[in-house]
Amino acid sequence: MQVPILKQGPYLIASIQSALSDADLMQLRDALVAKVSTFRSRGVIVDVTVLDVLDSFASRTLRDLVRMIKLRGAITVIVGIQPEVAFAMVQLGLTMEGVATALDLEEGIAYLDRATTRKAVIAGDG
Repeated sequence: MQVPILKQGPYLIASIQSALSDADLMQLRDALVAKVSTFRSRGVIVDVTVLDVLDSFASRTLRDLVRMIKLRGAITVIVGIQPEVAFAMVQLGLTMEGVATALDLEEGIAYLDRATTRKAVIAGDG
């Protein structure tokens, strides 16, 4: 299943609508990395609100996605991890180290606004 990727100003928003296969996750990763370049995006939000499980492959793929997008010069935040998903991930030892997370889309956008502003100031653009 293809995940819709929306452009909202300088950001891309990928809102996962249902459980994804491993191939779907890799397709999402590749599509987001390509679209960051195409749209010269400064930030990416991946909304996982509808997911009721994040297995080891999904967690690793999301971490890899964040690293790839960072290498392209953008910032990524994962939003909407449900409480029971977070609990299960901790119990299974699945970590999202180095991955920014936020409660929901609104907080994700606020995070990107702060992070991209701070990045611009450090780079001397702001």
